Amino acid sequence: MRLINAYSICCRGSYIYSASLFFGLHRSGLPVSLRTSTEFSLPSRSLPAAKPGRPSLRSPSPLGVAQGKTKTPASYSVVGSQSTGDSVPFRRGRSPSPRRGPSPAQTRPMSSGGVEQVPLLKVDKEDPYDGVIVKMDEPMDPEAFLAALRASISQWRQKGKKGVWIKLPIGLSNLVDPAVKEGFRYHHAEPDYLMLVHWIPTDIPSTLPANASHRVGVGGFVMNSKREVLVVQETSGKFKGTGVWKLPTGVVNEGEDICTAAIREVQEETGIEADFVEILAFRQSHKSFYTKSDLFFVCLLQPKSSEIEKQIVEIEAAQWMPIDAYADQPFVKKNQQFSAIAKICIERSNEQITGFTPKAVTTGSGKKTYIYSPK
Repeated sequence: MRLINAYSICCRGSYIYSASLFFGLHRSGLPVSLRTSTEFSLPSRSLPAAKPGRPSLRSPSPLGVAQGKTKTPASYSVVGSQSTGDSVPFRRGRSPSPRRGPSPAQTRPMSSGGVEQVPLLKVDKEDPYDGVIVKMDEPMDPEAFLAALRASISQWRQKGKKGVWIKLPIGLSNLVDPAVKEGFRYHHAEPDYLMLVHWIPTDIPSTLPANASHRVGVGGFVMNSKREVLVVQETSGKFKGTGVWKLPTGVVNEGEDICTAAIREVQEETGIEADFVEILAFRQSHKSFYTKSDLFFVCLLQPKSSEIEKQIVEIEAAQWMPIDAYADQPFVKKNQQFSAIAKICIERSNEQITGFTPKAVTTGSGKKTYIYSPK
């Protein structure tokens, strides 16, 4: 009977999970839940009611922008009307300034009935959860954006939409302030864009998914035929200058498989080429990277070369070290987490346990992925 043994680690209250052969269960289940950042949809306050002779949208300046500098959205719809059309109607009142009317470039589009036309934001796509996703691509005046945003939210509310996602490229950061004032909040940021979200309903709790909750790391346990393990000393971080020899480690890149990341990290730090064999253990730790949790996978690799070429920037030294000497380091023996990992590696080297090997599968959408399971 093959079950999972959980080593209890006092450091940060973490656990290390490894595959071992025994009867009975020390800890059952895998309490790991990964949330990933996905695009869905959000709210803003509704349009204020129009008063006779005055515009519905009370803006300090007319809707519209200097000609040639900004563009208005391409798609339009009617809000609050049974008819169909291209825009949201608003009765036009007197000019904000009786001495000087707005210039042609500042005038809102007019219908034949003297009704102001407010353009709506273009929806890039709708998600399966009654949400809309808006990707802003063209420059836009903040006041024009605010008016279009209010009108769009009013229409989305009438259509029963719940979540709104607005993707702003870094070049349109001037639109963040008006969106936040309308109730939008930050969801996540990438080097080239910011994602804002808003939940429209006021009587239904928000079901918008949280931002990604975990970072994923890997460590490579590479042992040659002489029972020597590949270890490194780092030039930076908490192990700098400590003299501690540790396994090559690193972070899994976005879109990268665990098995691929382990091979890459070993090769980058030591120059050793290796084949992925199996996952020996994994550990979950909380608040490891700012507020994010961390998943760390200890991976067994089979070396295909032996000559070390250490990375200059991150690695101070690298060598092949007898596995018993690695486990007998004072730091490793004192640190329960490192000691538990060393014990697992020794047990695997003695063929007392086996790990989880990858099996290539295809998802329902046709994506290739891996399922890791005992042999």
